[in-house]
Amino acid sequence: MTKYTPHQIKTALTHMQGFVDISPQDVVEIITTLEMLYPQHKRKKRSPRMLRIARYRFLKFTQRKTAPASDLRNRFTEYAASWLFSFLGMLALGMLGQFHIAYMFIIGSFGASAVLIYGIPRSPLSQPRNVVGGHVLSAIVGVSMHLLVPSPLLCSALAVSCAILLMHMTGTLHPPGGATALIATIGGDKIHDLGYLYVFSPVLCGALVMVGMARVMNNTVSGRRYPDRWW
Repeated sequence: MTKYTPHQIKTALTHMQGFVDISPQDVVEIITTLEMLYPQHKRKKRSPRMLRIARYRFLKFTQRKTAPASDLRNRFTEYAASWLFSFLGMLALGMLGQFHIAYMFIIGSFGASAVLIYGIPRSPLSQPRNVVGGHVLSAIVGVSMHLLVPSPLLCSALAVSCAILLMHMTGTLHPPGGATALIATIGGDKIHDLGYLYVFSPVLCGALVMVGMARVMNNTVSGRRYPDRWW
């Protein structure tokens, strides 16, 4: 087995910067490690252990900085799918609201749901039970608090906290549900005038549309599957 001196290793690392994606800071760190492991007065000795450590650190840096082409392709596919599916999903909700004036299909909390069902569709919080159940139960809590509690500040706080508690107890935890409950209390006269109809539209209708579109679109991309479970 051929052994190399620290000087030869330093020279090789410096020249390899032009061929491997490794920064000068990484070279300095590797050389500093060599200096610590191989002091000046011992440089006449050739330590196999020192060479193994240097090779390990060099490979660690290069592997961290140069991802295989297949990994980059998979990442790009994942990013593109998340962007396209969320765009189409939210666009569909907005168009349904325009065609059916009597019903609303979109509220602010659906934007957060889109992050989950289109960005991380395999998450337990993204499954249909959580999406539909979390939004519907939170909407019921929000409307009830608005009707029962006269203080807007106390009403809003109770709506969010009670919605979280109810989602926990029913196994339907869905973070955007907290926003759905809050919208029921501070959404303005247009939301308040709906009363419990708010639970049906936009909440239930919008959640079902989002889950249906996520079911269709997520399964068109290799490596994606939605849902993992329905209930």
